[in-house]
Amino acid sequence: MSYRTIDSPIGELTIVERDGALAGLYMTEHKPAPDPASFGERDDTVLPEVEQQLGEYFAGRRTTFDLPLGPHGTPFQEKVWAALRSIPYGETWTYGQLATSIGQPGASRAVGLANGRNPISIVVPCHRVVGWTGKLTGYAGGTERKSYLLALERGETPIVA
Repeated sequence: MSYRTIDSPIGELTIVERDGALAGLYMTEHKPAPDPASFGERDDTVLPEVEQQLGEYFAGRRTTFDLPLGPHGTPFQEKVWAALRSIPYGETWTYGQLATSIGQPGASRAVGLANGRNPISIVVPCHRVVGWTGKLTGYAGGTERKSYLLALERGETPIVA
């Protein structure tokens, strides 16, 4: 494993690579905070395509990511994370909609916990999940960043996080 950091409009991002795939994408003040010791060695040449595609995303020129992904979690978490990738750019789903999409409509809370453990922020768009009223709920990078990302995707002028 190896990692590097890059700048973005929402602050510094840490890219973590495992076996040639993106295993983590973390923001400063990420909650829950990952253990930096688990990132491996610093390598400023890691996964240049991640930085390129994130740059295109933040510039409004990319709506989907084409990257090798390698998140590690429980089978349930990985099922939720795969479902997150089906939420269309610029749209939001509730936790209930996400639970229904994986065939477990009564599992909203478990889906919320799995969503909160998503190790690949932005690329696996956990920011597109909102509370049942449509209100922004918790986000690993903070609700200000979540608001920024959703505004960006709606074509609005996002307020710098």
